[in-house]
Amino acid sequence: MIIGYDPQSAQRALDREACTSIADTLDGAIMDADIVVLATPVGLLPDLLRRVSGLVSPDALITDVGSVKGPLDAAARQLDLADQFVGGHPMAGAENGGIDHADALLFENAVYVLCPLPGQSVHPKALWLVDAVGARPAVLDADRHDQLVATVSHLPQLVAVALVETAAAVGDDALALAAGGFRDMTRIASSPFGLWGDIYGANASAVDHALDAFLNRIQDYRRHVVRQPGALRHAFEQAASHRGIMPADARGFLQPLVDVIVWIADNPGALHDITGTLADASVDVKDIELMRIREGDAGTFRLGFADASTADRAVAAFSERGIRAQRREI
Repeated sequence: MIIGYDPQSAQRALDREACTSIADTLDGAIMDADIVVLATPVGLLPDLLRRVSGLVSPDALITDVGSVKGPLDAAARQLDLADQFVGGHPMAGAENGGIDHADALLFENAVYVLCPLPGQSVHPKALWLVDAVGARPAVLDADRHDQLVATVSHLPQLVAVALVETAAAVGDDALALAAGGFRDMTRIASSPFGLWGDIYGANASAVDHALDAFLNRIQDYRRHVVRQPGALRHAFEQAASHRGIMPADARGFLQPLVDVIVWIADNPGALHDITGTLADASVDVKDIELMRIREGDAGTFRLGFADASTADRAVAAFSERGIRAQRREI
């Protein structure tokens, strides 16, 4: 049984079968719970933990899904919850939030970070929860977690916003010329500030450190561009090498996928031809984006696949149907 409690969205969660029942009060939702999952903006989590800790059974696990662990870790230690609290952060997300955008497969194959309190092992119920949603557990100290996500999640969000704002300041025609690479890099710029404002407040020190390191590197690149562009070669080669280390079969916060570009005539049923070809070949597509279309001429689609072998199978299936497709190498 999954009991939901949220005065604003619990009924919609029930309608979408995200929970099996709803409670009118917080007490009613958690008094008999085996696992309590706190899922609110990170700024609200410490106070909510204090409320919940006095209501749950001593055998219950309390966890959360917040993307900053330090403040909640400190609150749990103050409350002496070492035996029943494990911080959690599923490293998966989308630019839209809320129950209306819920995705039952969001955590599938994602890294799910667990942060037990110092000196504690991971609670078995926490490992069960990670397995139940199809994710992969990774155990980290709370402070180390916050340092890492500041670099690979919180900093990229600011960079995406800055890129879009920089292009917009040049003029609308700059955005009109933006190609697939720019859209890929700035997809997360659509994320609502309501989520991120709390995150930056809770992880300010680590984000400041990440920004400082990033800005120093950008200043180096700027000097190379002005004085000696060829000196950038080493940075490009190093970046390509480091990026190759990133696991291609795991979904992180940015959900890396292998892209295939498909060119197809602008005719009724064109999208059906694409999806039908994949279905007939039993190829699972993770993402589809219409990149551009010229009315009466042709359209270009970007399809995202979980790995290179699946992408190659898709290209072969399209080729058999006479549809032009090519893997995009990044």
